[in-house]
Amino acid sequence: MLRRVAPSLRRALAASAVPRGGCGARLPDPGLSSPHALPPQWRRWASAAAASSLPPPPPSPPQGPPRHAGGGSAASSLNPAEVAKFAAIAETWWDSQGPFKPLHLMNPTRLSFIRSTLCRHFRRDPYSAKPLEGLKVIDVGCGGGILSEPLARMGATVTGIDAVDKNIKIAHIHAASDPTTASIEYCCTTAEDLVKENKQFDAVISLEVIEHVANPLEFCKSLSALTAPNGATVISTINRSMRAYAAAIVGAEYILRWLPIGTHEWSKLVTPEELVLALQRASISVEEMAGFFYNPLTREWSLSDDTSINYIAYGIKKSEAPSATLQ
Repeated sequence: MLRRVAPSLRRALAASAVPRGGCGARLPDPGLSSPHALPPQWRRWASAAAASSLPPPPPSPPQGPPRHAGGGSAASSLNPAEVAKFAAIAETWWDSQGPFKPLHLMNPTRLSFIRSTLCRHFRRDPYSAKPLEGLKVIDVGCGGGILSEPLARMGATVTGIDAVDKNIKIAHIHAASDPTTASIEYCCTTAEDLVKENKQFDAVISLEVIEHVANPLEFCKSLSALTAPNGATVISTINRSMRAYAAAIVGAEYILRWLPIGTHEWSKLVTPEELVLALQRASISVEEMAGFFYNPLTREWSLSDDTSINYIAYGIKKSEAPSATLQ
C-alpha cells in the first residue's frame, strides 16, 4: 500500500523549480482555477486551468489571515487565527467522540505507516515490542498527545511541541497518568523557536499541521533543520483536490459535523506535488507516500495508493547537511 516516489519524479520536480523570468514553473492540478486563489508561495508552482473553477465554498466559513510568501530563515509559520481556533477546543483532545474523532479513528493507520517506515529506515524490527527504542522523536503540533503517547510506548524518547498552551497542559496531564508515557517532554513552542536552540532529532513527525500554518515553505525548512542528517521526516495532510473538498470540508464539517466548521480552508490545503517540492527545497528527499481510505461501513481507515484526499509522506534528510551532535 506504500507508494515509492520515483527518482524521475523528484528530478522532474527539481527541474520545474528552476525560475523563469522571476517565477517558477507551475505544477498541474486539475482541481484549481486561478493561481490568485492560492497563497502567494504556491502561485509559482500551481497550474491554472483557465476553463476550470474552484468549488463554491460552504456558507461563510471563518477565514484566517492570508499567507505570506517565503522569506528568510527568521520567518515564522505561526498563524494566530489557527492557534486561537484550536485553543477553543483544546479540552476535547481525548474525547474520542468529540471534534478530534477523525484523528482518533485515523491514528492506528497513521501509526502503522510511521512504524513501518521508521523501522525500515533505522533497520529496526517492526514486530519488536519497542521498535523505536533509543530514537529521539519530536511530534511537531502534538495537540493533546494522541500521537506522542503511542510513540513513547514504542520505545522512542519523545518530545511534543505545540503553539497552544492549553494543548500542552492537557497532554502533560494525560501522559502523567501512565508510567510508559510520563517521560514525554512537552513544551509550548514552535518549530522555528526550537531550531534556534540547535535541537535535532532522529525523526521529525508533523501530522495534520502544515495545512494550518501561515507559511508552509518556512515550516518545511524548520522541520528539516530539526531533522538530523540522514534522519527521517514524516508529514501528513489533506490534498487540495475536488474529492478532498467534498470529503474533508463539505462532508466532514458541514454534513457529518465531525469537525468544527472552518477547521480547514481550501486555499491552505497542499497537494502531494507541492509538498514533495517544498521538502526537496528544504533538503528532504521524499521516498514514500500513501493515501488514507475511510470505509464508512466498518468506520475504519486503511492505507491506500489513492492520495486524492488524505495522504502521508516519509522523507530522508540529505546527508550533505552539516552533521551535528543530537542535544
